[in-house]
Amino acid sequence: MATAPEKLLLRLEWKVVRRLDGRLQGAHRTAHRGSGIDFTGSRAYTDGDDARHIDWNVTARLDEPHLRVFTEDRELTAWLVLDRSASMAAGRPGRGKHDVLAELALVLARLFGRGGNRVGALLFDAGVLRVVPPGTSRRHALRIGAELVRTAEARGATTTDLAEMLDAAGRLARRRALVVVLSDFIGDGDWERSLQRLARRHEVVALRITDTADDVLPEAGLIVVEDAETGEQLVVDSADPLFRVRFRAAVDARDARLTAGMRRAGVPVHRVDTDRDLVEALVEVVTRTRDRLP
Repeated sequence: MATAPEKLLLRLEWKVVRRLDGRLQGAHRTAHRGSGIDFTGSRAYTDGDDARHIDWNVTARLDEPHLRVFTEDRELTAWLVLDRSASMAAGRPGRGKHDVLAELALVLARLFGRGGNRVGALLFDAGVLRVVPPGTSRRHALRIGAELVRTAEARGATTTDLAEMLDAAGRLARRRALVVVLSDFIGDGDWERSLQRLARRHEVVALRITDTADDVLPEAGLIVVEDAETGEQLVVDSADPLFRVRFRAAVDARDARLTAGMRRAGVPVHRVDTDRDLVEALVEVVTRTRDRLP
């Protein structure tokens, strides 16, 4: 009987992966001289070029030394940094932030793996760290899926230390890699400094997973507001105009701090809402990221 991760991966492969296949590996191709995968043409020989790669046919035809030029694929190691904290549980059943994170993680693992690249995962919740070492196979993507299920069942209830999560990624990714951080970025810690350190050594992309519950306060009179990270509860009047203004200002200030911190670190941040089509969101991410990949 198929496991829950396998059922999810089968569905994603049919609905998402087959529509995106090839987009990511095409994003990190580069021109090289010498042996490679795709022959792209030839160019005039210059001093210092490797004579072993002279195209003798073109040289004889043009009576001038020419070099064969190829496009080679470069193997990429990608690390998925997955925020499994309590705030990621927000959202409607079956389509909360943790559900979207799981779908994104499996799709990215399959896309990178199908391109021959190695993908590892770091799952973080309140100081508890689970690591899936880099691999390439479909079975490896399922291993990441199994860890996602395990961390969902064991989710804690303390505030996420975003700085610690990013520092853990830096310790794991020793060689230069693509680091994709999937989080709602709700938490504590001096995460901006940690992000800057990570971005100095690696290519970092942030996928900020959001839900309407993070930004919009319903007009429902007296309601109980609970901090998803700490569990602290507070009764508020959601219809109070002053409270609504203060709530909106706090949301705007949080977003502004996040945007400014990402910009200072030189890290592109892509917002992925829980009600958005996954293919549309990933096409946008790939398009905007393509020129940044190594």
